[in-house]
Amino acid sequence: MEILIGLLIIAVGAFCQSSSYVPINKIKEWSWESYWIVQGVFAWLVLPLLGAMLAVPEGHTLCELYTGAPSFNVWMTIFFGILWGVGGLTFGLSMRYLGVALGQSIALGTCAALGTIMGPVLLNVFFPEQDPLSKLTAAVIIGVVVTLIGIAIIGIAGSMKSASLSEEEKKEAVKDFNFPKGIVIALLAGFMSGCFNVGLTFGADIHFEETNLMFRGLPATFLVTLGGFITNAIYCFYQNSKNKTWGDYKKTHVWANNLFFCILAGALWYSQFFGLSLGQGFLQSSPAMLTFSFCILMALNVTFSNVWGIILKEWKGCSQKTIAVLIVGLIVLIISSFLPQLIG
Repeated sequence: MEILIGLLIIAVGAFCQSSSYVPINKIKEWSWESYWIVQGVFAWLVLPLLGAMLAVPEGHTLCELYTGAPSFNVWMTIFFGILWGVGGLTFGLSMRYLGVALGQSIALGTCAALGTIMGPVLLNVFFPEQDPLSKLTAAVIIGVVVTLIGIAIIGIAGSMKSASLSEEEKKEAVKDFNFPKGIVIALLAGFMSGCFNVGLTFGADIHFEETNLMFRGLPATFLVTLGGFITNAIYCFYQNSKNKTWGDYKKTHVWANNLFFCILAGALWYSQFFGLSLGQGFLQSSPAMLTFSFCILMALNVTFSNVWGIILKEWKGCSQKTIAVLIVGLIVLIISSFLPQLIG
C-alpha cells in the first residue's frame, strides 16, 4: 500500500510538471529570456529553498547542514546541477521544434533512462567502496529498457506525424515544427537533463539523520536547482543584452499578470521534485523502486505531456494509425513504471 501511495504522489508531481508550460502562454509582452529567468527564480531558487527548509529539524539550520556535509558531495551536486541547466535550456528548444508532447517525450525519456543509470555509475567512480552499482539490479535495468522502448514508439509516432502532415498543417500544430533538428536537440536535452538525478545521487546523504524520510531529498534538490539557476541566469541575461530586451522588466503594466503566471509555472515545475522526495519516502521498502523512481517520474511526465499535447491539438490532423502508435507508446511507459516492483 505504501508503494502505491508513493507512486500516486510522484504521479501528482508529474502531472503538475507537465502542466507548468501552460501558464507561460499567458505571459504578455516579455521575450523568452525574460520570462524564463523570472519563472526560474521561483522554480529553481525560492521554492526549492523553502522545500529544503522543511528538512531542517528544530534547533538546526540549513547552513549547518551544508557546511557539515562533505564539501566534495556538495560541490558535485551543484556541478551536475549546472550541467542539468544546459539540458533545461535545450529542453525548451526541443518543444519549440517538436511541440510540448513530442518534445517532452523524447527529451524526458532520454533523461529518464540516462539519469537512472548515470548516477550509480558515476558514484561508483568516486566511491567504489559503497558499491553503488548494486542498485542497478536486473529489475531496474529491465524497467529502463522498457521505458526506452516506450519512448522509441512515441518517436515513431512523431516521425509518422512529420511524414503525413503538410507543411501548413505542421505549422498550425507547432509553429516552428522541424523533426530532424528537434530530435537532435531533444536527445541532447535528455542527456544533459539526466544530470539532475546524478546530482541527487551525489547529494543523497546531505540531510540530518532525524529528518523525516519524505523530506530527505529536498536539500540536495535545492543544490541541483541552484546550479541550474546559475546556468540559466548567465544565458538569459546574455540574451537580454544581445536582443536588447532589458526593457521587458520596465513594463510595469504587465508585471502583475506576468509575475502571477511565472510563480504558477515555477510552482508547478518544482512540484515534480517535491513530489519525488515525498514519494520516495514511501518506497523505502523496495530498493528497486527507489532507484527507479526518477525514471518513473520522467515516464509519467511524458505521459501527461502527451495528454496536454492532445488538448493543445498538437496531434490534430494525424491519422488514426499514428494516434494508435502514440497510445501504444504511452501504455508501454505506464507499464514500465510498475515493472521493477512486479519483477523484484
